[in-house]
Amino acid sequence: MANTANDAVDSPGGVMRLRILLVRHGQPDLPLAPITGHHGFRDYIGAYEEAGLDPSSLPPRELAELARELAAVYASDRPRSHQSARALAAADPILDPLFAEAPLAAPPIPLLKMSVPKWAVVSRLLWHLGFAPGIENAKAAGARAERAAEALIARARRDGTVALVAHGYFNFLIGRVLARRGFRQRGSHRARYWNTVIYERRE
Repeated sequence: MANTANDAVDSPGGVMRLRILLVRHGQPDLPLAPITGHHGFRDYIGAYEEAGLDPSSLPPRELAELARELAAVYASDRPRSHQSARALAAADPILDPLFAEAPLAAPPIPLLKMSVPKWAVVSRLLWHLGFAPGIENAKAAGARAERAAEALIARARRDGTVALVAHGYFNFLIGRVLARRGFRQRGSHRARYWNTVIYERRE
């Protein structure tokens, strides 16, 4: 991640290198719930959406140094996202609900108790199968990821490099769109706070 927006235009032939950084937010300021049933998981989803950034969750130094040099850092309007972007970047982030996480709903499975991460996996699988009561479904989230990717590409064409500090799964959906648009991926989408994946394309 040593290259910056300043070297976006390669000298031979004036070819422009577009670089898009997809960053997952830092750790939210709430404890991970213990083993719980579907009612507890539903409550946890609500608390997670309202939680801001844990003050002790700091971005990696190399990422922070790069972000300080960028003209634009985008974030979703969720507290954990925009507070992470403010911790990362020198300039105020550009907040947009377009970049919000693909939602989850707690499946009403009686008597079953699991950890929150296991509930999340089950809920995401069911979401892809059509379980989306009162929330955005997988098809709509995919269309939103297309619009998000286009917005980031447009800004990258202006500045060379742009960063988005958002959410793990929606970043993954955006990354799939960028890959279809011919971007080369550096790094992997993982369920880790401050996880960063870089997408690059020359044009």
